[in-house]
Formats: sequence, C-alpha cells, structure tokens
Amino acid sequence: MIDMLYLGLYRFFGSLLRFLSDRSVIGLMSGLSKFAYMVGSKHRKIIHKNLNLAFDNTMSDEEKKAIGISAYMNLLDTVFGIMRREQMQKSQVIEHITFEGSHIVEEAKKSGKKIIFVTGHYGNWELISQALAIKYDLQLVGVGRQLDSLVMDEVLKKNRERFNVEMVYKKGAMKGCIQALNQNKAVGILIDQSLPEKQGIKVEFFGQPATHTTLASILARRYEVALIPVFIETEDYIDYHATIHTPINYQKTDNQEADIAAMTQAQADMMEQLIRKNPKQWFWQHKRWKVFLREMYG
Repeated sequence: MIDMLYLGLYRFFGSLLRFLSDRSVIGLMSGLSKFAYMVGSKHRKIIHKNLNLAFDNTMSDEEKKAIGISAYMNLLDTVFGIMRREQMQKSQVIEHITFEGSHIVEEAKKSGKKIIFVTGHYGNWELISQALAIKYDLQLVGVGRQLDSLVMDEVLKKNRERFNVEMVYKKGAMKGCIQALNQNKAVGILIDQSLPEKQGIKVEFFGQPATHTTLASILARRYEVALIPVFIETEDYIDYHATIHTPINYQKTDNQEADIAAMTQAQADMMEQLIRKNPKQWFWQHKRWKVFLREMYG
C-alpha cells in the first residue's frame, strides 16, 4: 500500500513538473526548501550542529539558515531532476552542463586504464553519474543503497539505465565493482557517508574523527589506477558545472593497511576542501560524525 502511495506521488510530481517552466520549478523548490527547513526541527538541528563543528562556531544563524535551505534545494533538485529526465534524450541531459577537466577522463580511456570516480552528496549528485556516462560514452556502475520501497527502487533503476548507469548495492559492492571493472565499465563511488566502524576506517574530517569507506582505495590499489574526483555545482539550478579534479594517486607498497589509510584520508581531505570552498552545495542533514561523536547529536 505504501509503495503505491510513493509511486502515486512520484507520478503526480513528475506530471506537474513537465508543465512548469524552469523558473516555476525553481520557485517551487525554493518554497518547499524554506518550509522543510522551518518545520523540520530535527534536521535543522543536525544541520546547525554539523556547521558549528565544521566551521568552529564561526557562522551566524543567518548563514547557517541560508546553507540549510540550500541543502534542501539540492536535495529537491536531485529528486525533481530524476523525474524530469524520464522524458529527456541523452543530449538534453547534458545540454546545460559545462565540463572542466575532460582531458583526465579522455586520457584514462585512451590508455585503457580502469576508471574509478569518487564523488559525494554535493550539488545534484544523481545527475553527475548520468552526465559522465553520456558525455564520455561510458557504461558506469554506481554504488548505492537499495530503497526501502522496492517499487520506487525499480523506477529509479530504470531511470538510471536509460542513461548508461547501473547500480550495485552496498552489501555486494566490492564484488559488483570488481566485476564491473573487469568488464571495462567505469565505477562511481559516493565517499562522504558515515558508516558503522566495522565497515570503514577512521579518518580526520574537518578536524574531527569520522568513518570513511575504503572501497575506492582498495579498488585503486588492486588495479593500480588513480581515483578521479568528480563533482557538480549550480548557482541557479538551470546551468551546471561539472569539475573533474586532479586524480588521487594510488599507493601500493608492502604495507597494504597504510596504503589504504593514506588514500582514504586523501579522499576525506579533498572532500573537506571542496565543502569549505562552497558549503551550500553539500548535504548537511546527514549525521556525518555520529560514530565517534554520537553525543553531539543527542
């Protein structure tokens, strides 16, 4: 029953968005984001606590509010974007995206190297995987969590596959990624989520301990390839800029544990630098430091 409710809401908003102009959609997103920030006291507190930790209590309440609303805007842009792309052709998906650093991907393809992208919940994170697959003619396999609603998970699966993106779920992520790379498919991994301590390793993130996935580091070391960080940003929710950053080199010495730790910390450092530069693009609603600083969210 609940699955049908989710599907009905998805279809309703999908139909509504097809009849609205870009400006009208942005206005709707803005209104919903402000409403969610104001009424969602639980997540508003998480946003503020995260910002206080990350920026050492230097932000005013107005600054935190603006960033919090932007975090909801990005979430809605990601969800609404999935709905709107159901009616798009591949060329339309990347029509309003500029790409910086294309030579990095093109050189990797030309050399025949395995391609491993790392990204995070930054900007429209669902769009970046599809944009990369279309722009560089890749078959891309992403790692994600299966939705609680199997009906909606199937809808999302079909949407991604239209644009050359497949998914493997976290439970079988390592096996699925190895299989994908052996089939000369690219892999994309979200690296900014909190994990149970047994599923990741400890890194320093904004000067505080946090867990971090080692999946990308293990794959990079195994295949002896650099990790390619990719992120997408927007200021107006019409035009987007995708940046392919300087690759994170793999390490392979006799000390596997140290190699993986160093590569994983490098990913956390890169993510932190990006967020510091433009905090409005990140998903601040997430309890990023909950494993080691659980009392912070109490």
